[in-house]
Amino acid sequence: MPINTTAYQQITNELSSTNTTLVAVSKTKPNEDLISLYELGQKDFGENYVQELVDKAASLPKDIRWHFIGHLQSNKVKYIAPFVYLIHGVDSLKLLQEINKQAIKNNRVIDCLLQIHIAEEETKFGLDATELGQIITQIDQLPNVRICGLMGMASFSEDQHKVRNEFNNLNSLFTQYKSWFVAHTGKAPILSMGMSGDYAMAIEAGSTLVRIGSLLFGARNYAQ
Repeated sequence: MPINTTAYQQITNELSSTNTTLVAVSKTKPNEDLISLYELGQKDFGENYVQELVDKAASLPKDIRWHFIGHLQSNKVKYIAPFVYLIHGVDSLKLLQEINKQAIKNNRVIDCLLQIHIAEEETKFGLDATELGQIITQIDQLPNVRICGLMGMASFSEDQHKVRNEFNNLNSLFTQYKSWFVAHTGKAPILSMGMSGDYAMAIEAGSTLVRIGSLLFGARNYAQ
């Protein structure tokens, strides 16, 4: 199935007015589809699986900014540490320590987002406000990790009021630490929330980065 160029142009026009970054979620999609979006100007792509990310990074243009957006296991960090642009879902100090260790080996500083648990579903990963505060106080011990902001995934729900509240709650937490992020990175902080089904609400709630897949690439075939 070809990419939806009309949707891509519409979404990028929407996002440009709010200065929101689009990460095209390309998991399970063939390289040809990524190249089609790349040729339209898309440079940020998000992958959920380490091996797939490694394989794509090896064969696709070197100026692509690769985002790891899945749940990252500590023993897999070493495979993406040489090149990953941003790791989105960091949900433990242990994982941050491993990222720092692998970043040192690769003579890099790796940018990360801390994942906050905002949804009611138990299957979602993430830190609570207390755990976030604890990690922030220890981050100076990890000089090769740069915490650039927060990310979160809202409940998979038709209840827009619930989803909007979850986004607003994350934005409130983000606001508390905004000046800290700026002081430690020297860059505008990132608030990553919103996917194909809820990105408009996420942007209204303050998101600066959205992760969109099915609107651009169509439904995924996990049987491939």
